Parts: sequence; C-alpha cells; structure tokens
Amino acid sequence: MEPLMLEMICGSTPPGEALKREVGEYIDSSTGIQTIHQMQWLAQAVKRHGLNPGASEDPWWYKAEYNRRLMIPVERRRQSILSGEVPRSRFLVRGSAEFLAAIKRSGAAIYVASGTDQQDVMREARALGVEGCFTEIAGALPGSMDCSKEAVLRRLMEVNFLRGPEIAVFGDGRVEIELGREAGAVTVGVASDEEKLCGVNPVKRKKLLGAGAHAIIGDFTQAQEIFSWLGLQDIRL
Repeated sequence: MEPLMLEMICGSTPPGEALKREVGEYIDSSTGIQTIHQMQWLAQAVKRHGLNPGASEDPWWYKAEYNRRLMIPVERRRQSILSGEVPRSRFLVRGSAEFLAAIKRSGAAIYVASGTDQQDVMREARALGVEGCFTEIAGALPGSMDCSKEAVLRRLMEVNFLRGPEIAVFGDGRVEIELGREAGAVTVGVASDEEKLCGVNPVKRKKLLGAGAHAIIGDFTQAQEIFSWLGLQDIRL
C-alpha cells in the first residue's frame, strides 16, 4: 500500500521524508479498516499535496488499482500452494490451523471479518485449507463502504444475543481490537512476526496494547494456555 500511495501522491516527484512518515503513520493507524476508506484518504492526500496534477480523484479507482497490484503476489503464492510447490504452513502463523480446528471440533462458532474484498478472503482461506473452520467469512462487498467487522459484532449481539465475554476477538489491527473493546468482548491482539510466523513483533505489540487488547500473542503454539485463559478448558488440540 505504501508504494502505491507515495506514487499516486507524488507522481514524478521523489517523495520526501516527511511525506513518507505521513503515509507510514496513516497506514499504521488504519490497518484493519475497509480498504475503500484508506483509498478515500489517499484521494484526499493526492489533492492536498498537489504534486500529481491530473491524478484521479476517485477513491474507487485507487481501490481497484491497489487490489490489482496486491493480487499479483497473492495469486502467485496461492498458485504455489495449489501446485504443491510450497506447503500451506509457509503462509500460516505457527499453530493457527490446529487452533482453528480445535475450536471447530468444540462446536464454537468462528467468524472471519476483513476489510479485504470478500471473494479474495474466501479464495485465500480455501487455498490455506482453513475455509471449513469458519461459520462465516465476511469481507468487503462490491461497492460497499460498510465495516464488515462492526457488522459481524453487531449481528452476534443483536441476532445471536451474545454479550461481553461470550465473544472473543482476535486480530492484528487496531480496528478490531477497539471494536471488540467497545462491544465488551475479550480481545486478543495477534502481534505476529510475518516473516518468522512465530514470536511477537514488538511494534505490533505496542500498537495493539495501545488499542486496548486484553492479551497479546505472537502465534498459537501455546494454544492450550490460550484456551485456559479464555475459560475454554474443555477444548483440546
């Protein structure tokens, strides 16, 4: 996202350090929201800085271009999994597949809510072999600016009549942690190291604690301890 934003804001002008910092801070603070809202910010930044005359003012155009670029490496990875060239574990946080399978066996419902387009989230979950663990996968819908994360939480409370600690929210972005806290849910910040796929990323940890996470994990290798902390002692790997 950062290269796209800098390119669209600056055009042919090399980006300065202040602009790089502005873009980086915005991305860091907005991780987890619907992509279209991030692209709205980009459209406004392009206009505000005035470095790229003639650039589009349409946030939906920026979203389409961002998705097009993003899906190139994502599709390459997906194909590497489907062909058997690379194992699925190469793209899964350590212990996550086993963690999800254990919850599924227990009969508890698991919902995925993402700011990424729903069709892309479903395709990736299928490639990673975890699609069957989820009761529902909710992503951004075409032409919609509604927050899927807020919608899922609201539905759990209004339709399923769940309250507070009956809901646990896991996430690596500020948005879902803050929404979870507002709903009175138990919140677990996943401060994952995206290269090693295990251990805690200290930058993410600080951000998630700042958002109000009740607990921080880096991976799911201590799944039994996580279940116990959540009061789910009956779940076994």
